[in-house]
Amino acid sequence: MITILAEKPDQARHYAAAFDRASRKDGYFEVIDDLFNEPVFLTYGFGHLVELVEPAVYDPAWEKWSLNTLPMLPSHYRFCVPTDKQKQFAIVKRLLDRSDAIIVATDSDREGENIARSIITQSGNADKPIRRLWINSLETDEIRRGFAELKDGADFVSSYWEAQSRQIADWLVGLNATRLFTLLLRQKGLQGTYSVGRVQTPTLAMIAARQQAIENFKPEKFVEIHGDFQTDNGSYSGKLDQRFPSADEAEALLDQHGLAIGRPSPATVQTVAKKEKREASPRLYSLSDLQARVDKVYHIGPASTLAAVQALYEAKLLSYPRTDCNFITEGEFTYLSANLSSYLLLLGVELHNPEMNAKKRYVDGKKVQEHYAIIPTRNLPSAADLDALPATQRTIYQDVLANTAAMFYPPHVYEETIILTNAGGLIFKTQGKVERDPGWKILFSSEPDKDRPLPQVSEEQGVTTTLAQKEGVTTTLAQKEGVTTPPKPYTEGQLITLMKTAGRTLDAADEAARKTLAETEGLGTEATRSGIIETLKRQNYIVVRKSTVSVTKKGMLLCNVLSGSKLTSPAFTAEWETYLKKIRLHEGTQERFLSGIQRFIVFNGRSPQGPASVHRPAGRSGNSAVDGSLPALRPAGT
Repeated sequence: MITILAEKPDQARHYAAAFDRASRKDGYFEVIDDLFNEPVFLTYGFGHLVELVEPAVYDPAWEKWSLNTLPMLPSHYRFCVPTDKQKQFAIVKRLLDRSDAIIVATDSDREGENIARSIITQSGNADKPIRRLWINSLETDEIRRGFAELKDGADFVSSYWEAQSRQIADWLVGLNATRLFTLLLRQKGLQGTYSVGRVQTPTLAMIAARQQAIENFKPEKFVEIHGDFQTDNGSYSGKLDQRFPSADEAEALLDQHGLAIGRPSPATVQTVAKKEKREASPRLYSLSDLQARVDKVYHIGPASTLAAVQALYEAKLLSYPRTDCNFITEGEFTYLSANLSSYLLLLGVELHNPEMNAKKRYVDGKKVQEHYAIIPTRNLPSAADLDALPATQRTIYQDVLANTAAMFYPPHVYEETIILTNAGGLIFKTQGKVERDPGWKILFSSEPDKDRPLPQVSEEQGVTTTLAQKEGVTTTLAQKEGVTTPPKPYTEGQLITLMKTAGRTLDAADEAARKTLAETEGLGTEATRSGIIETLKRQNYIVVRKSTVSVTKKGMLLCNVLSGSKLTSPAFTAEWETYLKKIRLHEGTQERFLSGIQRFIVFNGRSPQGPASVHRPAGRSGNSAVDGSLPALRPAGT
């Protein structure tokens, strides 16, 4: 007998629909299909059926928040099934107990592996043969292909150790740091709970740094000199590449060159440089890329975008959503090519000569690790089906459809022109572009190009200029008082990009950490970033008004208290991810990693008794290889 373990009911329902026969029972399905030559049961969790126990389970004294009980470092880590999930766990355990083999069919990532293996281990079945379903879509063909080509479960067990190590470490740091700083602030008369976390805290610190830069910004007045140049073919504007602290200094320079504000003067076109440029369509979407765009263009927040993309995935309209990849393989390109005309019909556009070659910018199997980019599936909705979707889902589906179809379009071609105009020996620069072929941009016609075309001019052509002082950065040729502007607050969508590119905020001295964060896609994962933003909202650390993010007094207070601590630096995550990767590659161990985490949370110089342990699946050891070490980490000032 075989038991297939899915992550949640909806996922199991899609699997069941792909089999020849699947009879629904209480908490599972009975499956009959030519893919299997023995009885098969398909069951599921509710995401995590198993979680770490509460602190008081280890020691009753840990139930009370007290500095005297810190740090809390269990000698081993225990897991339990929450009360509201015990019925389903009992069903899953009964089926696993009866099975000769298990197929892990949770989401194809490290957290999905953790969910499945935690259930299997808690049920006492970790010693049974395990195979792995690895798919990127819930389409019937993809599901059946995946079950026909199951992978060896042993190849993925280290992903479980990796994910479980992160889970325990986040629990340890969050638990101890939250209690410590909350209790210290209460001693200062500040009430409330101050949640601290390895990802949420540096994210909050980066938002706070931007807000402080805005608040501390000191505006400075400046003056620019712009010229309005008249020709027989029309007019154009140019700017002197120099700023002046006052109008008097600007006028003094003009006077030296025989020029004056508001007085027509002869000028000459010195050079006209034209260059044709070709702009390829955007890369295919990762989840972060999609969330950032949808927030910017449609003002739909990251959490709402993730929920919508998940719903479209479960409706078999989009591929797996929690991906950090911008590429697809030849297999996906083949079906996209075959369905292109149908996709274009849904978009209401035509393409007479599609570019049907697979370009490396989009199609590169070597760069597809766990999941490929977010693309439409083979399952095509009718126009009526599309109209019936909730507005957010419809908007996002159409945007993904357009972004995918764009790779079959020719590039956007435009001519960039730079004119240098000499007026009295001063050189004014004019830059503009003329569109030659909209190419893929026709798919996004609601986002017009705002560049103003320039008139035709030639070198040595005489023109007439009228100069004006221009203060600030306004776009009219009027004399107005202007000032330098502060950085803009982050939008909610920009937070996703900020987390993904967090390594760029580190100093040059942290080059190793910068490299690691670039390789691991920064803070959090595609699946968790929008959730982290929601956590910051719930903790009243940030507020979002009209998509603009600001830090509350509570959030700013916590950042000030933690200033200088590793807890506020993205480098902390880089150190974690460096070693977590070693665990996945069998080059490091969970025990060594958690020992380093324990050293970090020893706040008063007390050493832990030794590395804590967790239960291991039978037949595989977490101590197979040790190469390198996790640095001893200690908060600043302790």
